[in-house]
Amino acid sequence: MLDLGNRQSIYQPEQPDLKFPSIPEFETAAEERLYRKQRLVAACRAFAQAGLDYGFAGHLTIRDPERPELYWTNPMAVHFDRVTLSNLILVDHDGRVVEGEHAVNRAGFVLHAAVHEAHPDILAMCHAHTLYGVAFAALGRPLAPISQDACAFFEDHVVIQEEAGAVAVETKAGPKVAAAFKGVKAAIHQNHGLLTASRHSIDAAAFWFIALERCCHQQLMVEATGHKPVLVPPERARYSREHVGSEYIGWLHFQPIYEQLAASQPEMFL
Repeated sequence: MLDLGNRQSIYQPEQPDLKFPSIPEFETAAEERLYRKQRLVAACRAFAQAGLDYGFAGHLTIRDPERPELYWTNPMAVHFDRVTLSNLILVDHDGRVVEGEHAVNRAGFVLHAAVHEAHPDILAMCHAHTLYGVAFAALGRPLAPISQDACAFFEDHVVIQEEAGAVAVETKAGPKVAAAFKGVKAAIHQNHGLLTASRHSIDAAAFWFIALERCCHQQLMVEATGHKPVLVPPERARYSREHVGSEYIGWLHFQPIYEQLAASQPEMFL
């Protein structure tokens, strides 16, 4: 084990006074709420930028800091690229919109509300119907540790077979999916797609979703060659996960994405 001192990650600089992203501290719940909502909007825009959109499918959520029984989410049938601060909606665990003008995605409510309610420690969650994630989910098996990127998910994701292939519109589907999220940050729902959750931030949940989709793509490409890949040994995979798979690292990875979007799409904060 490396001695990190007061640092959360080996990637944080040891030298003082260097420019480097830092997690903000908030004096009021209102400040933290605005921060979370801004990051949620940016996460939606990041999904659009990465092509992780499919009609109205896809939902991202973050708990309200003052009322944790409520969560903010993107509005139903609004493209990720058109999500703004002003059209976010606040929803309770029963799927009732308590703030905002738009409807909530029924499937998003069924899955996300169940996860948030079953796991009070989970702050944020992401799901979308993506090309490579859905394709890989049809295999009904976990990712293999074929790269350092994939090692971020080693022993930190599950394959969910319950309700596989059934559209999650009935509330009974939610608890079955929620039960799988104990102690992991990601799930591959067989015949459905990818889900990620974070106990840290929407930043981390969003980045790990983007990363998981990328890893599914990579594994499908490798398997398409017909050659058996060389796997990272378990002890090395765990070492890599420790340093490149934490909640903090997910948050850190999202920061350049956020800065790029904030500079190029300032209208998202209206």
